[in-house]
Parts: sequence; C-alpha cells; structure tokens
Amino acid sequence: MTGFHYRGRVPRSVPERFRHLLEATEELAGRFERAGRRLYLVGGSVRDALLAGGDSLGQPGERDIDLTTEARPGEIEAIVSGWADALWTQGARFGTIGCSKAGRVYEITTHRAEAYSPDSRKPEVTFGDDIERDLSRRDFTVNAMALRIPDLVLIDPFNGLDDLAGSVLRTPVGPDVSFGDDPLRMLRAARFIAGYGLRPDDGLVTAVRTGHGRLSIVSAERIRGELDRLVMVERPSVGLWFVVETGLAGEFLPELPALALEQDPIHHHKDVLAHTLAVVDKTSPDRILRLAALFHDVGKPKTRAFSPGGVTFHHHEVVGARMTRERMGALRYPNDDVDTVTRLVELHLRFHTYEMGWTDKAVRRYVRDAGPLLERLNELTRCDCTTRNAAKARALGRRMDELEQRIVELRAREELDAMRPDLDGNQVMQLLGVRPGPVVGRALEFLLELRIDEGPLGEEEAARRLREWWSSEGGA
Repeated sequence: MTGFHYRGRVPRSVPERFRHLLEATEELAGRFERAGRRLYLVGGSVRDALLAGGDSLGQPGERDIDLTTEARPGEIEAIVSGWADALWTQGARFGTIGCSKAGRVYEITTHRAEAYSPDSRKPEVTFGDDIERDLSRRDFTVNAMALRIPDLVLIDPFNGLDDLAGSVLRTPVGPDVSFGDDPLRMLRAARFIAGYGLRPDDGLVTAVRTGHGRLSIVSAERIRGELDRLVMVERPSVGLWFVVETGLAGEFLPELPALALEQDPIHHHKDVLAHTLAVVDKTSPDRILRLAALFHDVGKPKTRAFSPGGVTFHHHEVVGARMTRERMGALRYPNDDVDTVTRLVELHLRFHTYEMGWTDKAVRRYVRDAGPLLERLNELTRCDCTTRNAAKARALGRRMDELEQRIVELRAREELDAMRPDLDGNQVMQLLGVRPGPVVGRALEFLLELRIDEGPLGEEEAARRLREWWSSEGGA
C-alpha cells in the first residue's frame, strides 16, 4: 500500500477509512518519530478499518488502540510521559505500557515473541526489533497486519489482506506453532469464525482437533473471557459448532457436546445441541441471557427417560441449574453471574406450568419468582421455542403475549414488582405479642402467600387473617 507522508494535520488525501486512526494517533506518532523510534498500529483497529472502511474506533473510550514499537518499555514510558493524561506500567515486564489521552486508551507494546513452555500458564516474553517477526507471533493473518504511522504504510507479510478479502482464517506460521504459543487461540478462532464469517483452513481445523488438550494450561479466567466474547457475536452458534466438532468444547465446557442427543430418537426430533445453539442465536446480545440460553438444557442428558408416551426430561431445569452452577464456578465466573444464570436456568420452564391461563394469582407468583430477571426470563422463554410447527409456535407466542399483557394490567392496579406482606415485622410482633425469631418469618411468609393469592388486603384484613393463622398454629 502506498504511504501518505505528511507533517502536521492529517491531509484530505488520506483515505477516509484511515482518517480516524491517524487523527487519534498523530500526536503520539510524532513523539515517537522525534525520539527516533517507529510506531505501528496493530490488531483490531487495522483489521476493522480494512474490513469495514469506516471509523473502526468509534467514540472515545469505546476501543483500546493497540500499537507496537521497537522501543523498550522504559523508553516508551519516557516518550508518553507529559503527553498522556494517565499512565500505567503494570504490563511493563511483558513489554506493554498503557496510557490514556482525551478519553482514549492506548496500549503500546515492544515488538516481542512469546511462547508457553509445555507446563506453564504464563508466556515467556522476549523483546525484538523486527516488526515482521513480531507479526509472525500474532494469532491469525487477519490480525498480523500493521500500519506504520505517521506515514501510513501497511505491513502485511502474511497476506492478511488477501485472507480478509477471501474470508479465510489462517495462522501466520504453522497452526501447531501458533496454538503452542498460546492455546487460547484455538477458542479465539471460534469467535473469528462466527464474528467475521471467516472459513478456517484445513490445517487450522486439524491442529485444533489434534491439539485441543493443550487448552488445559490456560487459566479458567482467560477461557471465561473468550467464551464471553464468543457468545456476544451476532451468531454465536457458528463458533460453538466449531468448538464441539473439533473436540475443543470438551476441554472447558463438556456439557455442550453431551447435548448431542435426539430429544425423541423414535421420531428423530431435533437434537438438544442443535436446539440449544438455535436458542442462543435467537436471544438478544445480552451476555447473561446468552449464557442462560447456552446452559438452559444442560440437565437433559442426565434426566432423559423413555416411557410409552415418549421421551421425558423430568426436572431437567433443577438438575441443569446445579450443573450450571458447578461449570460456571469452574470457569471462575463472578458469584453474581453464577447466581443470575443459574436462576434463569432453574426458572426457564416456569411459564409452562401455567397451562390453564393467567389468573391474577398465577401472574403474581410468576412475577415474584422471576424478580428482577422477569424481562430476561420472558425472552428466554420465547426464544426456547424453536419448533418448525408454525401453529405450535403461534400458540406459545399468544400465551406469552397474554402473560405480558396481564402483567401490565396488574402493574397498573398493584405494586406488582415489589410485592410485600400487608404488615411488616414490627406489626406482626405487636399483634402476636412475640419477640424476634422464626415465628415472625413464618408469619410474614403466610402474609406474602396471601398477598400473592388474593392481592392487597389492607392492614385491617391482614391483621384479622394473621390472628386466625396464629390461632390455628396454637398461638395465644
């Protein structure tokens, strides 16, 4: 690619797809140039500018800007000091100095080569002076391109631009070598296949099939992060099929390939894995909701049974919730994420228990059980219908519409989202003449059940009903 040599403001002759990149980096590039060092844009910003032809950076703070240079970490720190609004050096031993300016985050890394030793989870880093050697250690050819700034020269020694144009996913060096450097790249490949519509070349697929056991040296936290990124692309199923078919899923999410069983082997209905991935694709790009969709049927293999009426999966939501908690814990998910996803898995069949219609009582109980997860639960329930039977799908849609309308109606009449007993703990103790203890909790639970069954009673009626309950319990 022809370079655009200039000084000062970015000229109009610069192609629009690169203008935003240069405007975001021209001051920084000038500082490196005056220090006698070359600076290169690398990574997603270069790839996406070439792919989309638009502003690959978005608004300030939306994306970190990755750069590389032959300057060593201490020299990088000296160059950006006085220019950056903030600077951090926690990654200096790995060659990276981070800084921010005007709301943008810049990560500047010394040219390097890194590789895992066979029994280590941490990369061994060596610094270098050659940009092409640095690019050879990148994960895929579409990421192994650099844009030298400020003169705007594309460095593409591994034909990443051709691969981008041809929608091919390859590694710059042999895939065994690349995945040996960082085994997480095998899982990252799934995200690039799904997120960018890239077709993996045969060598890459073979390398994952034969080397997926190497993922065991990667920390659970890094695997979790890559899984989160994968489920957030537009169609995660493409990447999820890749990790199942290559055997990679068995290394970090064995519950997924276990779903490859027919729901009804007699009639050859859609297998649970295909159904699960279809549900993931249907849900909104909400990380928690996508994870709930991924896990919602993991209890089916353990609960599958056959009867004269066909195959059953009784209580698979309960078993699945327990399995979800265990797997998310193993992947080091935060407790809040584990609790939320597990609860959605546990509740994902609750809608179907109300087949006789949505009475006020049924609506109150459903809303109380869902709590703050109501909207996500409703969406998961809708997306869980992947049948090709149009009449069945319409019937479920009508029932969901009815439920949501009934919720709107009750919300207009009651404090539906904050259902509480008509009396509080102090009132209970005063009316019953008891001290704080288990009996107060039981009384409040009784009053809450009344509230769900009958709606707001008012304090006077609630007090009367509480005294009746207390008398039946043998109270004074």
